[in-house]
Amino acid sequence: MKPTDTSKVIHFIENYVPDAMHETKTPGCSVAVISGADIVYEGGFGWRNLELSLPATPDTLYGIGSCTKAFVATAILLLSERGKLSLDDPVDRYIPFRLRASKGPILIRHLLSHSSGLPALSTSEILIRKGLGVNEGFPLADSGDFYRWVNGAQEEMTPGPGERFFYSNESYRMLGHIVQSLADMPFHEFIAENILGPLGMARSSFVRSRYESDADRIQPYLAKTDGSVVPAPFPYPDVALNPASSFMFAAGGLVSSVRDMAKFVAANLPASTTRLLTPASLESMQESHIAGPASHYGENGYGYGWFITKDFLGTRMVAHGGSIDVSTAYTAFLPQKGVGAVILANTSGMPHAAIAEGIFAALLGLDPLKTIPPLGIKKRMNALSGTYKAYRGANTARVFPKAGLLYLEQKDVFQESIVPLIPEDDAVASYRFYIFTEGERQPVEFQPTPDGFDLYVERNRYHKVR
Repeated sequence: MKPTDTSKVIHFIENYVPDAMHETKTPGCSVAVISGADIVYEGGFGWRNLELSLPATPDTLYGIGSCTKAFVATAILLLSERGKLSLDDPVDRYIPFRLRASKGPILIRHLLSHSSGLPALSTSEILIRKGLGVNEGFPLADSGDFYRWVNGAQEEMTPGPGERFFYSNESYRMLGHIVQSLADMPFHEFIAENILGPLGMARSSFVRSRYESDADRIQPYLAKTDGSVVPAPFPYPDVALNPASSFMFAAGGLVSSVRDMAKFVAANLPASTTRLLTPASLESMQESHIAGPASHYGENGYGYGWFITKDFLGTRMVAHGGSIDVSTAYTAFLPQKGVGAVILANTSGMPHAAIAEGIFAALLGLDPLKTIPPLGIKKRMNALSGTYKAYRGANTARVFPKAGLLYLEQKDVFQESIVPLIPEDDAVASYRFYIFTEGERQPVEFQPTPDGFDLYVERNRYHKVR
């Protein structure tokens, strides 16, 4: 698939992205759309640095968070192709990993697919919070601290490797350590020499001093619980100061731009002339090895470094998101169609996945707002949100979105309640919801009116006023 008409894509991006930024108070965002080896759209929106009024561009450097994991998986597959390891090797052959599962050994492939049986152990959250100035006292300074933390979690293990999906940043740090051990060089140097360099990703790096010396870089911003967005430090330290712990950056420490990431996406497409791996290795990364939670599109799973949606509008979608709280990312592509998208932002909150899916719908000639469920749901939830008043304004209710749900607030001078509205249908198409009151369902219904909506809650009828 090589789109000759990108007008629908451009229209969707340039109308939807600014609205999403306004809603989420995102200062800056960059977007690239890839077809084959070509970038067919690239753009920067808003400010990479709000205080200095510096614009975001396609070259602006962002922290890509867990999108780094695809680079880690690529490195492991490169070592496999070179005969340095087998994906069926036990993990403890290469690193001081001591956890055991009762049903069998934990293999490298289990770490790659987040199926080792090890649940999340919060190392990324601890390190990012520490980098943002909140030191909680958990020691995670080097490999000794890391393995004491991980190997102390034997009681957290589930019995069977390959049986259950637990998204695990610790697994990818250990994969980075395997790369570091077998390559006999710091993990970040191996990635630079074997992936970033060959693909021409010259501005991408794990080295903070390189990032900070680049004029076209983001000012990170932290989205606070009160809705404000404030400047924040870049949370990862400089790997060059402690290269022995380079593998700790494997879970999400890469800095890149949409132009550089477009080169990585292109290298992962089946028809690529710049790919680093054999077709068989690429296919193994992009097929599901463990089932994950279903989505609007049905069956989902995890491959090696990628989430896999089996049937996205009739084709397979390969994707991964990333967040370091003050910078977020999303990378996705449709292998059979030869198209991809990269979205980067300098705070959290942007609906990256929905935007990428909307881009793909437009590339396929479809209307994103009618085709992509999260976009339609968001539109309907926004329409329902607002202030409602009962007869002659005697009582007031407020409906507002938070973390993907609508909430209903009812209060007067003596009492107040805030409860989530649970939709009766996943697409929020019926405008019927329910709330729980001491374990009992209570219906909530919105009815369209010429002026907006009426809201029915128990004995009350409210009218939307704004």
